[in-house]
Amino acid sequence: MQRVVLVGLDEPFDELRQLARAAGAQVVGEVSQHRKAPDPATFIGSGKALELRDEVLALRADLVIFDDELTPVQARNLEKLVDTQVVDRTGLILDIFARRAQTREGKLQVELAQLTYLSSRLTGRGEWLSRLGGGIGTRGPGETQLEVDRRRIRTRMARLRREIEQVRRHRKLHRTRRQRSQLPTVSLVGYTNAGKSTLFRRLSGQDTLVSGEVFSTLDTIVRRVQLGPGVGVLLSDTVGFIRKLPTELVAAFRATLEEVAESDLIVHVVDASDPEWAVKIQVVVGVLAEIGCEGHARLLVLNKMDLGSRAGYPEEGIRVSALEGEGIPDLKARILEALPASTGRGDTSAESAGIREN
Repeated sequence: MQRVVLVGLDEPFDELRQLARAAGAQVVGEVSQHRKAPDPATFIGSGKALELRDEVLALRADLVIFDDELTPVQARNLEKLVDTQVVDRTGLILDIFARRAQTREGKLQVELAQLTYLSSRLTGRGEWLSRLGGGIGTRGPGETQLEVDRRRIRTRMARLRREIEQVRRHRKLHRTRRQRSQLPTVSLVGYTNAGKSTLFRRLSGQDTLVSGEVFSTLDTIVRRVQLGPGVGVLLSDTVGFIRKLPTELVAAFRATLEEVAESDLIVHVVDASDPEWAVKIQVVVGVLAEIGCEGHARLLVLNKMDLGSRAGYPEEGIRVSALEGEGIPDLKARILEALPASTGRGDTSAESAGIREN
């Protein structure tokens, strides 16, 4: 387990701490800097960088994680000044995705995102890669792949894009088959760890992975769900969103996110017990806009009400506890009401749908 020091500009470290632990790190220190704007050379300023070096030495840390994306120049300057490996928020999130990806599709998408991010950051990384022999910021494509020249990396990226395009066409075929089955499609979306998978399990009645860790779901899962006698939908659970979601991931996961864009109804799941619930709603709304979902029919679901409610919730929010089952009958009824009339109402027992997605 790597010993890490977290660094940020006037921001709480709660989420970064959670991300670091999800990557398998032990947080031993935190350094906050007050600046109106990041320093173009070192992000936190050379003086603060030297203080950070002393902190790293004192705590015997072997990695520094920044809560923002660093430019290649900033990352190289910091590694020289601090004399240890430096990873930014984007690199950390990509690393977690590399750890969690299980399917071939997920691994392809994560590798493309990592290579896109790392292609401009190869200079000077060879020393750290050889020194570490693996660890946060070096998983996924592997050390050898990162040390090859840019031409070979571009070749690999082109091949990954072709393979992901095949996945995209495969998904499109599945969506066509669903449309023939006349089953409406509903996508669960939300900030990471909002309880989407628990709600998915509650609605579908099927065993799926439920975890309290961030990004526990990377691969879209689709199940037929009965919402009433002879009335059902196809329900999908998708990857969670997060503040400062790397653009490389949004681009690489386009095939997966198309499941959301093509659905008849989006169910936005919110952790109502989170003190920052309002901010996280806006983060998800922003990502939905980025993938072209502004005009979609949408329901807001306030989950985890069993953990205590807070003031100021949106009036339209449907209050539930996916864990305890509270509010689920009302949610099912609201889903049926919210579905566009043109989608029709399908029977989930119809085998003609021919859907076998995981």
